[in-house]
Amino acid sequence: GDIACLLGRNGVGKTTLLRSVIGLNALESGSISFAGRDITRTATYQRAREGIAYIPQGREIIPYLSVLDNLKMGLSASGKRARTKGNGVPSEIFDFFPMLNEHLNRQGGLLSGGQQQQLAIARGLMCEPKIMLLDEPTEGIQPSIVQEIEDTLRRINKEKGITIVVVEQKIEFARKLAQKFFIMKKGVIVEKGTTAQLSDSLLKEYLAV
Repeated sequence: GDIACLLGRNGVGKTTLLRSVIGLNALESGSISFAGRDITRTATYQRAREGIAYIPQGREIIPYLSVLDNLKMGLSASGKRARTKGNGVPSEIFDFFPMLNEHLNRQGGLLSGGQQQQLAIARGLMCEPKIMLLDEPTEGIQPSIVQEIEDTLRRINKEKGITIVVVEQKIEFARKLAQKFFIMKKGVIVEKGTTAQLSDSLLKEYLAV
C-alpha cells in the first residue's frame, strides 16, 4: 500500500471524508467501496472489522483507562482475539512504539500529547487494518515526536503493507511522509499526483490563507 496525504484549507471537507469512510458520517449521495465491496450501508464496527482503522483529530483516547486497556479497546473493536499470551498485546506494537511498554499501567490522560498520539495509532494497529486513516496526527505535538511519528508510520507502511491516508496541515511533514497527494476544495478532489509534483504554485493556489 501507499502513503497518501489529503490537503486543503480548513473547512473543505477533509475530516468529513475520513469520517464518511469509517461510517461516522452518513452519505447524502454516492457510495463507498472497500476491497472490491460496497460498504456504503455497513456499520462502523463492521468497517473496522473489515480492515479500516481511523485515528481521529484530537486522538480521542480514553483518559481514565490505562495504556493497556486503551490498546485492548482496539482489539475489541476488531472482533478478534489476542494472538499472544500475557497482556494480549502483540509484541510488534511495542516494537513500533516502545514508549508504550514503559507506561502500560499509566492512565492515558497522564501521557503527553505526543505519547497519546502514539497510543492512538497503536490502538488502530491492534485491529490489524488494511488501511489507516489519520486526521492531523502532528497537531499540537513537539517536533522531535513528529519525527518519531513520521518514521514509525513509514515503518508500518513498509513492514506491514498497510495503506495510510493522512489529513495534514504541516506541508513539509506531508511531503516527506507521503508518496501521493490529493487536494480538496469545497468537498471535491481538485488536484492529485505524486508528492514530487506538489508544487509551490499548487500550495499557494489551494492552501495559502
